[in-house]
Amino acid sequence: MIEISKAAIAEIKRMQMARNLVETNLRVGFTNGGCENFYYTIDFTDSILEQERVCRVDGISVVIDRHHLAYLDNLKLDYAEDLMGGGFRFENPLATNVCGCGNSFAIAHVESERWQLPT
Repeated sequence: MIEISKAAIAEIKRMQMARNLVETNLRVGFTNGGCENFYYTIDFTDSILEQERVCRVDGISVVIDRHHLAYLDNLKLDYAEDLMGGGFRFENPLATNVCGCGNSFAIAHVESERWQLPT
């Protein structure tokens, strides 16, 4: 599944508290766009769709569309603050190219149903 750093867990919980969304799920995914074909998405949701899978990571319910699972396998989600402000950082071992911002990525085409891009 995915790994979430202690810093990211703390920031997710802080955001949930600040938005009064303590019991919500964290949805992690990606969509078309960005410099390298895809960019990561994260948001909070109360609902879980039929095609989504849920796992618990250090007290956080993480929701991922089953079509995205193959592309996010072993994804590492971190949070860091720097001179430009704070933000989530993604490390995807399956990405073949990553934009300088770290939020946009590409995955090489592999001949397998597992690697067909979601629609």
